[in-house]
Amino acid sequence: MKSYQVVPARRRLDVANERLRGAIVDLGLTLDEVAQRLGVASKTVERWINEPERKPYRRFQFATASLLKCEVSYLWPDERTSAEVAAAGNAELVRLYPHRSVVMQTLWTNLYSKATRQFDLLVYSGFWLTEDATFHRIVKEKSADGVPIRFILGEPTSQAVAVRGEDEGIGAAMAGKIRNALINYGPLFGLPGVEFRLHGTTLYNSIYRADDEMLANGHLYGVGAYMAPVLHLRRVPGGELFDAYAESVEKVWESARPISSPADWEGTT
Repeated sequence: MKSYQVVPARRRLDVANERLRGAIVDLGLTLDEVAQRLGVASKTVERWINEPERKPYRRFQFATASLLKCEVSYLWPDERTSAEVAAAGNAELVRLYPHRSVVMQTLWTNLYSKATRQFDLLVYSGFWLTEDATFHRIVKEKSADGVPIRFILGEPTSQAVAVRGEDEGIGAAMAGKIRNALINYGPLFGLPGVEFRLHGTTLYNSIYRADDEMLANGHLYGVGAYMAPVLHLRRVPGGELFDAYAESVEKVWESARPISSPADWEGTT
């Protein structure tokens, strides 16, 4: 009688992520090709396969799933489906305004008046807000209450500001608006907990954050930000939209240049 050797069943994804490996093979891709398209190292993709406990960040999970034409929850079964993530994102959206000019001015001041631990403003100039006396008062009150306040404005001499000025059709006036904004903010320099930095990044949104709520004003080519849409977002458990915008604020903050007075814009970038 012929005998058969029993082959132990392959352990689940705690040994290796065979679903991820198989999806790559099915498309005829190599690890190097996947890594190149995702903008990571080949060793990183290899670890995602052989060390499944070291899962990629969510943005790489979605990028990988899109590349391999799979659901995130198929490649990483303990993750949520795209539909679930989308549903959470919809829950984060409080309201969409077609352009900033239809948003009541009090929305910004009401937003910041509730800040207790996070008060961020990321813009190129945000000049319109510098002329709001109520906003100035709120900044001073929050400073007195010990709330950390971060102003991140565009570096007037940076290439990014010059390009944005051309995109809006106002040229060098964009840099001028930033300098005027800094002058208007002059009384806020030196207040406890208030920090100013200048950035030279390409800014796709002006972001106004207070704790777990924010307003994201998009930038559109050829028009000023006042004509672009505004997303009113509020963080909810399981949502990722708010955190994606918040993460971009942190990245710009880390690369921005601290200044101690309105005149510091004349420093080097």
